[in-house]
Amino acid sequence: MTFIDFQTTPERYRHWRLKIEGRIAYLLMDVDANGGLAEGYELKLNSYDLGVDIELADAVQRLRFEHPDVGAVVLSSAKEGVFCAGANIRMLAGASHGHKVNFCKFTNETRLAIEDASRHSGQTYLAAVNGTAAGGGYELAMTAEHILLIDDRRSTVSLPEVALLAVLPGTGGLTRLTDKRCVRRDRADLFCLTEEGVRGARARAWRLVDELVAPSAWGATIAARAAALAERSDRPAAASGIELTPLAREITADAIRYPTLEIAIDRAARRARCLIHGPDILPADLAAIHREGAGFWPLAFARALDDALLHLRFNEPEIGTLVFQSRGEVAQVLACDQLLEAHREDWLVREIRLYLKRVFKRLDMTARSVITLIEPGSCFAGTLAEIALAADRALMLAGANAAQAVARVVLGAVNFGTYPMGNDLSRLEVRFLGDAEGLARARDLIGVPLAAEDAEAAGLVTQSFDEIDWEDEVRVMLEERASFSPDALTALEANLRFPGPETMETRIFARLTAWQNWVFQRPNAIGEAGALRRYGSGVQPDYDFRRV
Repeated sequence: MTFIDFQTTPERYRHWRLKIEGRIAYLLMDVDANGGLAEGYELKLNSYDLGVDIELADAVQRLRFEHPDVGAVVLSSAKEGVFCAGANIRMLAGASHGHKVNFCKFTNETRLAIEDASRHSGQTYLAAVNGTAAGGGYELAMTAEHILLIDDRRSTVSLPEVALLAVLPGTGGLTRLTDKRCVRRDRADLFCLTEEGVRGARARAWRLVDELVAPSAWGATIAARAAALAERSDRPAAASGIELTPLAREITADAIRYPTLEIAIDRAARRARCLIHGPDILPADLAAIHREGAGFWPLAFARALDDALLHLRFNEPEIGTLVFQSRGEVAQVLACDQLLEAHREDWLVREIRLYLKRVFKRLDMTARSVITLIEPGSCFAGTLAEIALAADRALMLAGANAAQAVARVVLGAVNFGTYPMGNDLSRLEVRFLGDAEGLARARDLIGVPLAAEDAEAAGLVTQSFDEIDWEDEVRVMLEERASFSPDALTALEANLRFPGPETMETRIFARLTAWQNWVFQRPNAIGEAGALRRYGSGVQPDYDFRRV
């Protein structure tokens, strides 16, 4: 299996050009056809694979942290007559099922990060569609808050996956069409089954794009719209960004080590131990936070956890359980949260908190069992308590250990809305869904160090065990979980983690992704006579027409 690294820098980009012009950034897709992540396909017509998306994710992240002066981002193509042809079909046809599903998931997470930047960071995206935008290419355009389409009688938008490939517009296309762009259901049905797509006035009338622009006015209109978006941004025009320096990371055969996080992989047991190291010395004030930059503990931890989750997702597919533990001072974690709260209006502090929110969402979306063990010496408090609240089970050791230390868990104000899930609820609101009194009692416990019995009574942990039973109970629970079908566990966990209201985001992951996962296993798509295999051959696919 090829090792996939999610770390890159603009100097290493092969597929994107990033230009900064005052308050406006131009992110131009210019895919190197010979730059695929694997062999066996060419990335023609700005089609993309995971490698293209890794660069896009990096660019979106760097714009937020390294360019606080940028208030608008123009997403466009550097190629003549084509915006983006979507996910590369040869790549999809040749990829394993797991890679296809994880590729779609990562792509969706990146596109949600673009929408998050527009909604919460004052860095609004504008899509300038200057050619054909097909499938995932049009889905990429839909992440922007405003879509311009060049009115040259050739450029179209389309979602042709059903007609051509027997799959779905699975990186959010179907959901954004109805939920975000409010395209009428019957028109959406017609659009998704029209191979050649829609252009011009019809695209505008159907809400597929926001504005048609004549070729003669193209450059001037883009500049004017982007300038207007930048003008309304609250990002500081004169601020200096922080450099997202390369991660301090050591990867060995059975471990990944960062200063804030250690992952120990037990392949025989199919699990990974994730040990979080809490903050030590904190900066004294806002100026010190900026000087510390990427080394500031919450940002360093967010980057490490993000990288580790992606590494495990793509490079360790047989690891089925993540066991989270922590070491550090509860008081230091809470002091760090207070520092972030005191300076929440600062652009950098805002970005750090938004990044933590996105990383915790990535944890919510992991196709792994998540177990948290709260023991003496743990620091699951405030921001780190989100790990315990995100877990499928959280176990806590009751009483003192041999060193007479007692495990404590502490809620903070951040646990009540700073890091919402994809359903727009806090993890505590999800935990106490339909139990307003339980949620109110939890709010009354902000700042109170809770031992195991009190934490269990308050509904904050699943079970507590004394020192005599702790090791045996944990071992039995982990071994039992490892014995179950991973398919059934993934489905169970994905359904139990997101109760409550549906949002565009939960519809993308819980409904659309589940259906795409199923479709990607069906012979109509991936069989030897399926559409993905026969695409471009001139031979029609051979479908099994029985409906399921």
